[in-house]
Amino acid sequence: MDKMPRWADVILIPLFSVVLALIASGAVVAFIGENPLEAMAIMVRGAFGNAYGWGYTLFYATNFIFTGLAVAVAFHARLFNIGGEGQAALGGLGVALAALYIPWPHWTLALIGCTLAAAILGAAWAAIPAYLQARRGSHIVITTIMFNFIAAALLVYLLVNVFRVEGSMAPETARFPAATHLPNASQFAGFLGFGRSTPLNVSFFVAIAACVAVWLLIWRTRLGYEIRAFGHSETAAVYAGISPIRITMVAMLISGGLSGMMAINGTQGEAERLVIDAVQGAGFVGIAVALMGRSHPIGVFLAALLFGALYQGGAELEFEMPAISREMIVVIQALVILFTGALDNMVRMPMERLFLALRPKARS
Repeated sequence: MDKMPRWADVILIPLFSVVLALIASGAVVAFIGENPLEAMAIMVRGAFGNAYGWGYTLFYATNFIFTGLAVAVAFHARLFNIGGEGQAALGGLGVALAALYIPWPHWTLALIGCTLAAAILGAAWAAIPAYLQARRGSHIVITTIMFNFIAAALLVYLLVNVFRVEGSMAPETARFPAATHLPNASQFAGFLGFGRSTPLNVSFFVAIAACVAVWLLIWRTRLGYEIRAFGHSETAAVYAGISPIRITMVAMLISGGLSGMMAINGTQGEAERLVIDAVQGAGFVGIAVALMGRSHPIGVFLAALLFGALYQGGAELEFEMPAISREMIVVIQALVILFTGALDNMVRMPMERLFLALRPKARS
């Protein structure tokens, strides 16, 4: 019998963890001589106070939804995919190839084609570590993080020597054709106050669709049941006729594909060309998002929104409080990761004791 209800695990524990992280962050801000309440107000206002803030918050959240879902799917199979950075980088290459070399007549078709290309290259980059884990026993953490560096080096080589525009010193591809440009929030939600400069675009809705698709996959399909069964007990899964090799490969292919799809937001939707370091750490943030969201799509969505707010609110805080540097913002983000991940039991164990104490009273 579970020690506490599922909703408490998915919502209540992460909420308390975030509160503790914010208290610790406030202590850090107070230590450097700034008002923590004022700093928190600036962050909240910067992230949610106007359409400009919402546009950037949801833009960052879109990246984190894709990478968070990628890590979550792997987690369900008890696989720690730490290679989201490299898989998303290769996804950007897929977007660039599809956008530059296929004459799309309309952005809707370009979105479908670039999404498929991004997912295919992201999955292909995850396939090699998956095979090494399934067939050779190579640890998935080691191989995926090594492939991050290989992907970064490969992308630099391609952008400098293959795709760089002739006569330009910038290591980036040519600008994508106009037919591939995705509508941003000013075009489909301008009535809400979004300006033309907002990076939020229609890939946000693709991210929401991905949340629904992952939920259906994991909890409403036979494959999802096999992934979860394998993650709970490999021995029992093998006894039930589930192939560890197949599940490892399939789970990692899906995970890599989701990471690759992140590129439609930043590469196709915002930059409209492929640039160096387009991922900007979103692959690693996805690990924290999946941990905080308990590998559930709803939890991943909410955690991605929180980290999107931390990114955007942190940028505003750095601007309005010069004493708080960018490094201090990273410390605040790290504290959230620490309390929601490494110190999870500090909140979980008292919460479990509380629900166990309340259970007999509820029955009576």
